[in-house]
Amino acid sequence: MIREIIKIDDDLCNGCGVCVPNCHEGALQIIDGKARLISELMCDGLGACIGHCPEGAITIEKREADAYDEIATISQMVKQGKATMFAHLKHLQDHNETDYLQQALGFIKANRENMPFEISEVHELLHGAKEENAAGGGCSTGGCPGSAPMAFDAGGLKMAAPASAAPSELSQWPVQMHLINPAASYFQGADLLVAADCAGFAYGNFHNDFIKGRKMVIACPKLDQGTDIYVQKMIKLIDESKVNTITVVIMEVPCCGGLSQMVKMATQMASRKVPVKEVVIGIKGDVLSEEWV
Repeated sequence: MIREIIKIDDDLCNGCGVCVPNCHEGALQIIDGKARLISELMCDGLGACIGHCPEGAITIEKREADAYDEIATISQMVKQGKATMFAHLKHLQDHNETDYLQQALGFIKANRENMPFEISEVHELLHGAKEENAAGGGCSTGGCPGSAPMAFDAGGLKMAAPASAAPSELSQWPVQMHLINPAASYFQGADLLVAADCAGFAYGNFHNDFIKGRKMVIACPKLDQGTDIYVQKMIKLIDESKVNTITVVIMEVPCCGGLSQMVKMATQMASRKVPVKEVVIGIKGDVLSEEWV
């Protein structure tokens, strides 16, 4: 498929690292003195890092690329050397992309004679990373651990709360629209909930009535900056992750209507068609309207 992805000009890049913390998906690292895209599968192609490069070394290009194909990705990583390969493997591990990590390890084992390292080094790398995280060593990629994508079984969570408390139905992280990666595996074919930030506080049974059985993203159309990126991410969720349905939960206040408009714009621009339901919550916590739009 043809998709947008960042391109780094090695001649312009001076390795300053300013771009790294501005990649929400954690796909950039400084390796051997240059910025490297360590994981194409985690790059959403929206270019949040571009405006933070003082040398203008990062651009967006449209090129043919397999849709998040780990084998194709890691085969390209081999050309960039051991440091980049190891950063990629740790990136997959830290972001809980277990399936992709297994594919990567399978490729390495099948092509071990062409690898610039020993298999034992890979084992030490991943085993050591697990021990470091277990000991509280933090995120080995250098990015924010709070934005690392992960899926989990909400029903299996043990809550430090009274037995009468309702369990959490949240089954993935992160949820803030700027932080989510539309390519994360848990979005594939999912029913999507797009919720205004305030809705979860206003509606008492929000988890059971809206989050349960869905993957969730949240946003505030009034206070968030760079919301044009939201539309592009929703288009990717529709066309590439092929979400099944979209439920938009907004508040009755006028500014919240902007979130519905973003979803409508995304559905109009996307090549796939998905059913969209809009739910409006009153400031007193009641459901004012609920309809397919």
